[in-house]
Amino acid sequence: MPGESRGVGVKVLLKVEDVIGAHTGRSRAVLQYCTVTRRLVDEAKKPGFSADSWGPVAELVAVDEFERVGAFKEVMKWPDYVEFLTNWATSSKWECSFKHITESGGRVFLELEERSEVGDFSSVVNSLSVYDFTDDDRIRHIDLYLQMTPPQPEMFKSFEGVELPQ
Repeated sequence: MPGESRGVGVKVLLKVEDVIGAHTGRSRAVLQYCTVTRRLVDEAKKPGFSADSWGPVAELVAVDEFERVGAFKEVMKWPDYVEFLTNWATSSKWECSFKHITESGGRVFLELEERSEVGDFSSVVNSLSVYDFTDDDRIRHIDLYLQMTPPQPEMFKSFEGVELPQ
């Protein structure tokens, strides 16, 4: 099983690309969302990348009803999220390793180890994202939960223009 212990104290983490073929339905859609996002974050450093470049992600999302609640309880609708993603992706490096995925009650729970670099700041976090779907299997809501060391002020640069709750 991906993410299982292999030997004493050794945990092998796989790339999402290594496990996507073993999943179907909503779980597969979430893994596709993750792999497409990773590809676009890499492409975001090339000239011409813009908010329109997120079209492949939009194909998986119910853009008219989409809402994402982030680690700081910030709430974003699709247009705000695309703007946030564009600003983040053009200035960041990001990769992840698969830990676990569970589908229950129409929701998908995805656990990743995420690694990112923004300028001189780098972080490794454990994330749990909860995906809720429309009846036609499009992502309509994401809740993000993180385990991490306290953030440095540099991390907040990608949140410029995003209204955080008080």
